[in-house]
Amino acid sequence: MMNAHVATQALRGGVELGLFTAIGAGHTSVESLAANIQASERGTRILADYLCVTGLLTKANDHYALAPDAALFLDSRSPAYAGLATRFLNHPVLLQAASNIAQVVRTGKSILGGEGTIEDESPIWVDFARGMAPLMMPFAEIIAGLVGPGPHRVLDVAAGHGMFGIQIAIQHPEAHIAALDWPAVLAVAAENAQHFGVADRWTGIPGSALNVDYGTGYDVVLLTNFLHHFDEAGCVDILRRVHASLQPGGRVITLEFVPNPDRVTPPSSAAFSMTMMLNTPSGDAYTLAQYETMFSAAGFESTHLIPTGELPEQILVSIRR
Repeated sequence: MMNAHVATQALRGGVELGLFTAIGAGHTSVESLAANIQASERGTRILADYLCVTGLLTKANDHYALAPDAALFLDSRSPAYAGLATRFLNHPVLLQAASNIAQVVRTGKSILGGEGTIEDESPIWVDFARGMAPLMMPFAEIIAGLVGPGPHRVLDVAAGHGMFGIQIAIQHPEAHIAALDWPAVLAVAAENAQHFGVADRWTGIPGSALNVDYGTGYDVVLLTNFLHHFDEAGCVDILRRVHASLQPGGRVITLEFVPNPDRVTPPSSAAFSMTMMLNTPSGDAYTLAQYETMFSAAGFESTHLIPTGELPEQILVSIRR
């Protein structure tokens, strides 16, 4: 654990150099690879060998190859390319937030001060929107499948890259999406809506999800990776606004890290509480029971969990009374 930062930065360095894409394109020897990425042969050899040790590359007869996960996610020619996620997950602000955990624990407050990463129009969320979409696609496809047939008015709260609403529009030609986020982030989502051919059924609502007018009459509201930024009272306030925006019988589909009652399993969901402590004033990873209580307090009839198999997050569906 004390040296884990080296593996993180080696992955990031490989992405920034284009090393994985170069190997995938056939530059498999040190000499060819170094020339292609415009780096020293010594540095290229040591980084590539280290990435073999971490399991992202393989090596035989002094030639490198991509491991299957690297070929899928780190070769920029792949449709599932996720290399841009390093811009968000390794963002200097997030690294700073984790630089003095002892101090965070002593005070119970993020060392970032103020609202942490959720300050109004924080530029970090543009990096999120541009980098995280590929990692969210499996969830977006599952959520779109939960919507079901028929015309739908969908509100995508804190839409980010917009792919959750866009995937619904792709799978359901009669769906219309309203995406809410800060203007600079919405610009990225608008680009994605245009790219996927659904811009004629996609509109943006610029502003903060905490105070902008949501509108009314929606059939579905999406709350994806949003509620964890707030304490329980803050979540209930948001959920009451969502409740008011839905038609009777309308649904909220929530994507979150939901730990078990023991709060230490499953690992990815349980560990997310630390991320929220470091980056927000009062956010957390909430259990299913906590979500049931919050949704009930906001006027929802029922909340149930949708299994996502081996994926690291869980889906909740809540029905408006």
